[in-house]
This record gives sequence, C-alpha cells and structure tokens, in this order.
Amino acid sequence: SNIGGSLTPLGDPPLFLGFLHGVPFFWTMHILPEMAFASVALLVLYFMLDSFYYKKESHTDAPDTAPEPVKIEGSYNFIFLAGIIAAVLFSGTVKLGEVDIAGIHQTIENLIKDTVLIVMGILSLVFTRQEVRKGNDFSWAPILEVAYLFAGIFITIIPALAILKAGEQGALAWLIKAVNTPAHYFWATGSLSSFLDNAPTYLTFFNSALGKFYPGVPETQAVARLITEKIPYLAAISAGAVFMGANTYIGNAPNFMVKSIAEEAGVKMPSFFGYMFKYSIPVLVVLFVVITLIFF
Repeated sequence: SNIGGSLTPLGDPPLFLGFLHGVPFFWTMHILPEMAFASVALLVLYFMLDSFYYKKESHTDAPDTAPEPVKIEGSYNFIFLAGIIAAVLFSGTVKLGEVDIAGIHQTIENLIKDTVLIVMGILSLVFTRQEVRKGNDFSWAPILEVAYLFAGIFITIIPALAILKAGEQGALAWLIKAVNTPAHYFWATGSLSSFLDNAPTYLTFFNSALGKFYPGVPETQAVARLITEKIPYLAAISAGAVFMGANTYIGNAPNFMVKSIAEEAGVKMPSFFGYMFKYSIPVLVVLFVVITLIFF
C-alpha cells in the first residue's frame, strides 16, 4: 500500500501534489525501477517468512469446509470507484477558479471533486446489500479509530509543517541547506514522511529543489526544467515520500487501517515501536539503504 502507490499520482497524495504543480501524470514511471526492486525484494522476503511460519503451524485442527467458488459480489461498486478516479483526475487537470468560503480560498474543481467523492461513497453505501458487508465482516470501528488518530496528528503537526514550509528562513534551515544530493533528498524527505504527513513534506523538498536549482525562475518553467534536467532529484523526493511512509504506523493512513482491521479480526499486532524495531528498521531501512546505493 506504500511502495506500490508510487506508479501514478493516484497512488499517493504526494505524487498527486506534484501532478497539480506541473509534473506530468506518467512522469512517476521514472521510479518504476526503484518500485520494482523494492517490491520484488519484499515479496521474496514475505514468501520466505510465510513459508517458514506455515510449516510451524498445526493443521490438524483446520476446519473441514467445502470449497466455495470464487466470485465477486457488488461488482457495480467498480462504477463508483471509476467515479472517484475520474473526480480526482478532473481536479488535477481542470482549472475553474477559486471561491471564498468563510475566509478560506477553495478551488472550484476541488469542491466538485470532494462532492463527487461523498456522493460516490453514499451511493455505494445505499446500493450494496448488507449481506455483502456482513460477509466481509465490515465494521466502522477501524475507520473511526484511524479518523480520530489522524485528526489529532494533523492538528498537532501544524507547527512542524509550518517550520518546514518556512524553508531556509525557518528553524530547520540547517536541514534544508544540508540537502544537496539525490541521496540526501531521498532520506530527508523519507525520514520526515515517516512521522509527518508525507504530502506537505514532499511539497517542501519539491519547492526546495526548485529554489536551489532554478532561483527566480517562474514555477511553470522551473518544473519543466526539473523534470528533464534533474530527474534523479525529483525521483529521490518522490520515492522517499512514498516508500518511507511504511516505516511507521502513522507514516500513511492505510498502515494504521490494516493494523486496526487485523486487531478487529482478533489478530495480534505489534505495538508502534514493536513494529519499528522488529520489522521496519531491520527490514525496510536496510532495503532503503540498498536502494540508495543502487539508485541514488
């Protein structure tokens, strides 16, 4: 859910922000080699671990159930999913101006997008039979838990994001100035994305790269040059923001969602630091070091 989201701007919010600022939709294919390498390495490791633990399990008490044919119920939800994708693409390609709502400037295309997302969700809720949701053990509890947690996170990280946004004029000026190579951008963006919202973190280093390489150049022209002349730098920023969201439960909302769903199903999950020290640091961080040596 993290590394696989690096293929297109629809996969993760940071890349979508880049798309909104002029990065072509399919430019993210430049990090396909990094994504493929990381995915293959993790899949091989997962298969080895799964095979190891599978052999240790006792299968004598396995329930003797008749096999059921594989089928998809509620397939009309693909229509609603297509509506969501279309709304997101619409908001990134069409410019309809801004409106002022209670002193906050909102783009019209984003308001349309948000309205469509809400409508698609309501339609799915109305038209999908309850039996289908019961068969999937659907519950609102994990969703509510993630909503509460990230509402608190987004409120408390406002000062940190403001410091990052200040760039070389802020309290973290030393960090912004120290970031010079693609490897620096990969780790700086990724490390902060592990604990902060990765979308504004991406945008901070994206703008930092524009200012460092093309000072005084209008953004449209600077982005056009960045995506052709400084490909390794933007690739490092993109990969760092997306990949390293997997380092912690709060690095990306789906991480905590998976944890909550698993616990709801009775599966024991590691604690916040337990996940980091048992899986994230010895597996992911080592993998990211290898990726740095090979690609950045």
